[in-house]
Amino acid sequence: MRIAVLVSGNGSNLQALIDANLSGQIIGVVSNKADAYALQRAKDANIATAVISHKDFPTRESFDEAMHQQLIAWQVDLVILAGFMRILTPNFVSKWQGTMLNIHPSLLPFYKGVNTHQRVLNTGDRLHGCTVHFVTAELDAGQSIAQSAIQVSLNDTVESLAQRVHQLEHFIYPQVVQWFCTGQLTWKNGQAYFNQKPLTQPIQFAQW
Repeated sequence: MRIAVLVSGNGSNLQALIDANLSGQIIGVVSNKADAYALQRAKDANIATAVISHKDFPTRESFDEAMHQQLIAWQVDLVILAGFMRILTPNFVSKWQGTMLNIHPSLLPFYKGVNTHQRVLNTGDRLHGCTVHFVTAELDAGQSIAQSAIQVSLNDTVESLAQRVHQLEHFIYPQVVQWFCTGQLTWKNGQAYFNQKPLTQPIQFAQW
């Protein structure tokens, strides 16, 4: 299984994947930002990198096409979004449907989009967490595969929630990717399957 990871920033989830000794091989990392620290993480692990800046392209479609061509050149089987801060076009998503995963810092379908930690604090929810899901054209709306939750404390801040949720991400994302690499997790006709059975609800990891 040949894996490519799309990044924009620090790359802590990329590092968790590198450290996980997956059955598949991370063969390339693409960033839309040349100064993303994730690129250094990749180089330290002898993983090929490519910088494709969205600022160099006149349209989202042409930017996505450049990424697509890079992924094709690398002969990628699985695309992983790890802090990639660009909304992908429907055309790009359709080309990688069922072979592209994302992790989102909330218990989807709640709190799609950005600023999830602040929004949780604003509403007073007592549970928060993260979700690994297949990517579809609608933002954060692809089928959820796995979730892990934490209890929100009265003392939590945006920063403390972000740190605690990151710990969950670093645990569950490599696990889900490994499921895909070993064939336990598959996608067929718009439906996720786990151990050859339709996945009807996200697999829940123990609360932290």
